[in-house]
Amino acid sequence: MNTFSTLKELLRALQMEEKLLSEMFVKRKSLAYRYDYALEMVDYKEEKIQFLIDHSVIYKNDEYLELDTQYLEFFENVLGVNEEINTFYINENIRSVRENIDYFLNEKNEVRKYNYLRFIKNTFKKIALSTVRNVVDLRRNIDTTFKNEPNYKNKKAKLENLDRKRLDIKDLIEQTEYLISNEEKTFFKSALDEELNLIIVQLKRDLIECSHNLIETEKQIIEFLNQIKYQSGIIEKLRKIKYLKDQFIIEASTDIKKVLAQRHLVVFEKQPTYPVKLSLDFLTTDEAFEAIKKIGSRIKTKAEIKIPVAENISRDQLDTQIKEEVLINLEEVKNNFMATGNNLFSFLVNYDFLKEVSFAERVTIYCQLISQYEDILEISSSYETYQDIEYTIVYPKPN
Repeated sequence: MNTFSTLKELLRALQMEEKLLSEMFVKRKSLAYRYDYALEMVDYKEEKIQFLIDHSVIYKNDEYLELDTQYLEFFENVLGVNEEINTFYINENIRSVRENIDYFLNEKNEVRKYNYLRFIKNTFKKIALSTVRNVVDLRRNIDTTFKNEPNYKNKKAKLENLDRKRLDIKDLIEQTEYLISNEEKTFFKSALDEELNLIIVQLKRDLIECSHNLIETEKQIIEFLNQIKYQSGIIEKLRKIKYLKDQFIIEASTDIKKVLAQRHLVVFEKQPTYPVKLSLDFLTTDEAFEAIKKIGSRIKTKAEIKIPVAENISRDQLDTQIKEEVLINLEEVKNNFMATGNNLFSFLVNYDFLKEVSFAERVTIYCQLISQYEDILEISSSYETYQDIEYTIVYPKPN
């Protein structure tokens, strides 16, 4: 087995084989990335795949390829998609902080003392990030387990295990809060580092938020466990009822008839049927005609269907009646107006439309002409009033 000699060599290898590694990471849940697929579909040569195998980036399991665990965990942690709840990592960070605080307090050399302080600050950041991620992953796993796990016993066992992990996270939060608030007062007084103080303040905020989320998570777990208990109880009763029914002793061994007679639940009612009315467009098609004939052949009845006959149409209704209506031609009105020198409103008030036109209708025609023929009209800024109506003075635009 070979190892990368430098970081530059490792980064170059990951960059060169980015296509294959990205494909394998996306399909990591299926665990079925075939070696032949990498050769044919991804168009990789055997030398490149063997190079990654020799350097423990991937490994071959029979006819399948899988990402090595350390690289898989690294990618998941960096991208924030790791669904595993790892409280051991937080516990190790707390232990490391305690150790380096002791080293810091015992050290006299300023350079080494600063290195210990830098390690402590970075570790506090890791604790905050890991705690928040674990709480988020815990809630997601609880919800996923309850909704997707089909086996009731496994669902209950998984939720109980997740509840124990919740208690572990809660205990680690309490340890961290005790560490930064009570246990290491001497260190925080002697460190006198502004960045460290900001990190501790942010860490406390994150821990408080995580504690509140854990309270909601506990309520959620209790609710899910109660639902599982209730559902499993119902299933157990249904199994017993089915057994009695299959043995034909359900009426003799239970009071099921009496219980059902006392209940008037909707589920015991006959399901109503609602006829669907077909559209007229569909009824005019050949498909509807064939369906009607098919249904009609199933109906056997001796009753004769009498088609109702409409009454005779009277001669008066057949007489042709002509109704004439005089329409207003706006184009003609416009042409007559353009030939005059009067303003538009006065012109329309006195215009002969060959039929009775009310004053309100003449005002409407005034607005329509301005709207449609604005380009050939000269609309002034002057106003006049007629019968409590203020109108704009409009003249024909000179050629």
